[in-house]
Amino acid sequence: MANAIQINETTWRIEDRGVRFLLLCGTKKAALVDTGMTTKNAREIAEDLTELPIILINTHGDPDHIAGNGAFDKVYMSPEEEDNYRANNGKGKILPVVEGDVIDLGDRPLRIIDIPGHTPGSIAILDEKNRVLIAGDTIQNGHIFMFGKYRNLGLYIMSLMHLREYDGTYDEIYSMHGDFPQKPEAVQQLLDAAKQVQNGKAEGRKVSAFGIDALLYQFPCGGFLCDL
Repeated sequence: MANAIQINETTWRIEDRGVRFLLLCGTKKAALVDTGMTTKNAREIAEDLTELPIILINTHGDPDHIAGNGAFDKVYMSPEEEDNYRANNGKGKILPVVEGDVIDLGDRPLRIIDIPGHTPGSIAILDEKNRVLIAGDTIQNGHIFMFGKYRNLGLYIMSLMHLREYDGTYDEIYSMHGDFPQKPEAVQQLLDAAKQVQNGKAEGRKVSAFGIDALLYQFPCGGFLCDL
């Protein structure tokens, strides 16, 4: 069962069996960021926490982030993510967002940052006034999926380099897996680790991930599950 935990007066994290999603409230509306892995009633949970009208933003379209999307008829998402989203039976109209777009909840602007790699249309969301970076699966100290269709380690590395351009604009990172919150230095740590994988300087071990054989490259900052 999902567990809603209040972070501050206008922000909640909802924990759902190893994945989390977020509720952010402004003065005019609220945003659910993702809807979890098993929480088909994600919208109902949010409506119990706020009376504001609720919009939906997806960091990406993997199945453990869209369980409750069916309660919405439209979702803000990168247009580059549509194929992945539809392949996972994602429903509703996609309202496209791209780098530099701002979704204002009312005195709470959310700036979109394109960070492809984990998936083609992964996005980060900079909660500017609260100095928080919402990073989806891209920044975490768990195992980041980089195997199979839609994953691209080279793009992932470029996206981490791009995130470094936002250094100093946030104090914490809200990730959808792993420890909460993450520190800003996690971006550089994961960048250094990913480069070691790309350059063949890291050693992986064969593991089974959801019944699929993959190579796990484990680092102190987190791990990457890559193609054999």
